[in-house]
Amino acid sequence: MQRQKISGKANQFTESVIREMTRVALQYGAVNLAQGFPDFACPQELKQAAYEAIEADVNQYAITWGDVWRQAASRLRPFREAIAKKVHWYLGLDINPETQITVTCGSTEAMAAVMLATVDPGDEVIVFEPYYENYGPDAILAGATPRYVTLHPPHWTFDETQLRQAFNANTKAIIVNTPHNPTGKVFTREELTIIAELCQKWDVLAFTDEIYEHILYDGAQHIALATLPGMENRTVTINGLSKTYSVTGWRVGYIFANPELTAAIRKVHDFLTVGAPAPLQRAGVAAMQLPQSYYEELAKLYQKKRDNILQILNRVGIPYFLPQGAYYVLADISKFGYKTDVEFTYNLIKNIGVAVVPGSSFFNEPQKGHSLIRFCFSKRPETLQAAGDRLLKLQTTLQSTP
Repeated sequence: MQRQKISGKANQFTESVIREMTRVALQYGAVNLAQGFPDFACPQELKQAAYEAIEADVNQYAITWGDVWRQAASRLRPFREAIAKKVHWYLGLDINPETQITVTCGSTEAMAAVMLATVDPGDEVIVFEPYYENYGPDAILAGATPRYVTLHPPHWTFDETQLRQAFNANTKAIIVNTPHNPTGKVFTREELTIIAELCQKWDVLAFTDEIYEHILYDGAQHIALATLPGMENRTVTINGLSKTYSVTGWRVGYIFANPELTAAIRKVHDFLTVGAPAPLQRAGVAAMQLPQSYYEELAKLYQKKRDNILQILNRVGIPYFLPQGAYYVLADISKFGYKTDVEFTYNLIKNIGVAVVPGSSFFNEPQKGHSLIRFCFSKRPETLQAAGDRLLKLQTTLQSTP
């Protein structure tokens, strides 16, 4: 008898399309507006803190759930304490750094650890679609079934009736990503209140991905679901250093939840990765201690970048959906006449020299995204300028090579 060597779970999803676009961009020398990383420096305070930690030989295992171990200081927890203070300042929540915070290897590991710690085979997890591509595979790896609820353009609103119908006795959790990747949607208080009501009615957990919490435009406000009445003890909030502090490669994330959920998450996290990089957790303390002015300037910086990419798209003639937050813009390519977004994307890389993400990677049914592509604009002005110069060739070059 020949055994099936690949698990049924692994056969249900593909490798990351986003990361694949970076590999193809490198192959063809394209300007990378695909993967969501800044191409500029992080704050100097973080560099200095990381350097000092390495110089001080902070090279060994950190405490599993966060912070650097020192024999003479058994209660040393500066990173978790700094996270708690920052959460209190920004969100108004009081969380216990000893029992409610878990430091992880990025928010990607955080979501996987949360799923594995709380979701069982046969459970359903509600996911808004389009979605960041990790959420579906995370649910599958936990043995759960993703249940998709559509966000409708142009403002990416959900249909309340469809959302209510998605909740049932098998629903264990709902994932809420705000500000949202890939659409740039910022969920309103009214929308979050509906979600909160349904979570309480059906005794459902909420997993919130708030990694873009400080990147907001045109007066949009970030509202954390955990701050709504009745949600503090049923919300698991996921965040990290990557986007706000421009250190996507450092892989330092964090989770906060009530003590019961945190205890389960910490057990899973321990056996997934043991702990996040010790010297970079020291840098995390410096990040959490940055003044409010840092976040104000960050929002202004990204507002300029967003307006820059929109001007480029206007010039080229590519319709788009206006983002309220995060650092992506979804664009409509239906006018170019390509059969699929993937075909368009590969031609854009090879013939124009600009890499983007095909919209189908954000949908359970790929055809729903065949008219969409995602641009990332967390780039230096010269990077965006180079991309814009190349995109101007779209009308003449790309249309001739479908």
